[in-house]
Amino acid sequence: MEKSEELHQFLEQEKQKAMISEMVGKLTNVCWDKCITGTPGSKFSSGETSCLTNCAQRYMDMSIIIMKRFQSMQ
Repeated sequence: MEKSEELHQFLEQEKQKAMISEMVGKLTNVCWDKCITGTPGSKFSSGETSCLTNCAQRYMDMSIIIMKRFQSMQ
């Protein structure tokens, strides 16, 4: 029984890692397309930096709200 529980915990951790990785990928694509309008140089402009920060924060906030709603529905 102990091995089964360990396997279950391992699978849950891997599932969470995959979800986080997918979220980061989506966040990167969405925020990049929204905030980087030209060819990026060696550094982001202050406007791009601000946009990326705000976009990432809004994306994370919405993801948390959606997860809480799903959890409350179960």
